[in-house]
Amino acid sequence: MSNTHPTLFLGNKNYSSWSLRPWLCLRWAGIAFEETVISLAQEGYGKGEIKDVLAVSPNGRVPALHVGDTVIWDSLAIAEWAAEREPSLWPADLLVRAQARSATCEMHSGFMDLRDQLPMNVQRRCNASGLREGTQRDIKRVLALWDKLCEAHASEDPWLFGQRSIADAFYAPVATRFRTYGIDVTGPGASYTDTIFSDDAFLEWESTPIDERFDFIDQAFA
Repeated sequence: MSNTHPTLFLGNKNYSSWSLRPWLCLRWAGIAFEETVISLAQEGYGKGEIKDVLAVSPNGRVPALHVGDTVIWDSLAIAEWAAEREPSLWPADLLVRAQARSATCEMHSGFMDLRDQLPMNVQRRCNASGLREGTQRDIKRVLALWDKLCEAHASEDPWLFGQRSIADAFYAPVATRFRTYGIDVTGPGASYTDTIFSDDAFLEWESTPIDERFDFIDQAFA
């Protein structure tokens, strides 16, 4: 294995929610890594057929982490790799850790309507209307989950499971979606999103200059 740092291949930072998740985990774990952003505004977008991505990721999607000659090509797999090097990315308590994994996996595999109708766009601000029933249901579920977990760990640090964890990295893009599209977040959820938006690593990601835009996304809810 090479002695050089791992390289994380990312999509556009304004839009790629799946790239943000492992990027935060690596930052929070204090793992040194290089990053390469690949424009997703190319032929083959949404089909896993962008040539520049296929050159670094076997499934044609980002993020992908290169550790020497090994490629890790899934956000959660990258996060778990980081947690094996820095266990504090998961709660120390066995049962709390299982809950954190449950919340993370729910995000990893669910909320399809929310993802489809409220795509990540960190810089945009608008008020969404005409949300589908499924999107409204997803929003309600996320807010209820945040409230329940934040209340259960209110005596600890202001994250979902007290300490900052992979679960928070996976819900951070959802927090940006709610901010982007004017979704009302109150109570513990509002404090939780404030915690995400004031995190140093998130602020670093958010401050990255945006040098290209996807017109088909930016025109949504115009």
